[in-house]
Amino acid sequence: MNVHSLTIILLCQTVATTALAQISVSYSSQGHSELPIHVAAPAGTGLDQGIYVVPDTGGLRISCSSSTPSAVRWYSFSNMGAAYAQALSSGGTDGTSSWITPSAGDMGYVVEDGGRSYYLWLVDYSRHQFTDGTITEADTQECGRTTLDCTASADEIAYYSINGRRITLSRDITVAYNTLEWNEEAQNYVETSVSETLEYLTPILHLDAPLCQTQFTVEGDRFLSQWGHPEIITSPSIAPHSIAAHSTAVADERSNDNETNTTQPGTLGGSAPCTVTFTAWVTDAALFHEWQFSRYSDFDDISLRASELEFTHTFTEEGTTYVRLYCANGDASCEYFGQTYEISIGQSDLKCPNAFSPYNQDGVNDEWKVSYTSIIEFECHIFNRNGRKIISLTDPSQGWDGKYGGKFVPAGAYYYVIKARGADGKEYKLSGDINLVEYN
Repeated sequence: MNVHSLTIILLCQTVATTALAQISVSYSSQGHSELPIHVAAPAGTGLDQGIYVVPDTGGLRISCSSSTPSAVRWYSFSNMGAAYAQALSSGGTDGTSSWITPSAGDMGYVVEDGGRSYYLWLVDYSRHQFTDGTITEADTQECGRTTLDCTASADEIAYYSINGRRITLSRDITVAYNTLEWNEEAQNYVETSVSETLEYLTPILHLDAPLCQTQFTVEGDRFLSQWGHPEIITSPSIAPHSIAAHSTAVADERSNDNETNTTQPGTLGGSAPCTVTFTAWVTDAALFHEWQFSRYSDFDDISLRASELEFTHTFTEEGTTYVRLYCANGDASCEYFGQTYEISIGQSDLKCPNAFSPYNQDGVNDEWKVSYTSIIEFECHIFNRNGRKIISLTDPSQGWDGKYGGKFVPAGAYYYVIKARGADGKEYKLSGDINLVEYN
């Protein structure tokens, strides 16, 4: 006769002896190739012997080794708790142990020996079979979540503490599928396998929505896996409906030494013209996408739309412009709004120096340049005292090095005429003298 058992050794001391007591759950009949599975019970349940999950109760025996087997007492309790335990007749004794042959699982058992009580819960798995079925996409979906219809059955397995508190014994059923996750190193979305663990199956499953086409595989439970024959159910291929996106906004860097830029580090805008490149990466279901521009933070009025995933725009108007990425799936049942970028352009300003000293080339005041902020149109002409044009400048970042035809002009007074416009619409018409100073 084959006997399959899982034994927990109890380091306890009876009143009459220092011998070790021992409780075991085993099958005394042939035909059981699956061992009882022991699960430790959480603290506070009072189930010091834990939980035993057995394939069925046919031929099952719970034994307690004792120096006085005839003194061992047995009880069973249900959801009412151990305070309402019912006495059981011993199934038999020998010189070293006492045992019972429980006819019912999903029941708690109490063993009294030598003035001490021991508690365990027995789960009859045959009452909670994992039955095969199908996993399909439900008709109704919500953005960010996937709903699946499940015809497989793996009901909740519950047990009770010695005080009658109901607790779920997780079956650790896994649902595995693929999705997309943003990878900073790759700077792209990467297909990744993920899984969620369910305590038991319900007719409708709610999971985090995948972001790419995938199949859902349900596998379990942990007891069937330990017994070597888990159930595996795979859904048909399901297209994504939910959306995610990643976006960046990067302004072109300018290092003009005569431009005053009011932008704070980490912000966008400052002195116009300010060119910003907006780049977006979107997941598979985002069939529609656009960059939205507005003067209002709530985007009540959208002044510009751009459908390109990478879009470059030059800001030339004073004030704050709000930009965000918008995406939607094919039927617009799922929408995505990206972070809002604020591009703030400051008021214009234009000032002209009246002297510079280019001749000594000492790196100080060697070039005549205006000082400016947010100037978007600029035209400057410089003349000598006879009215001959020396140079024309078309960008406020440009300057005059004091030369004409590759040679320094004589020291003295020259004349400039400037026509310009700021990002705030302000018109500039300036003129005045430029003094070339020669230091010995």
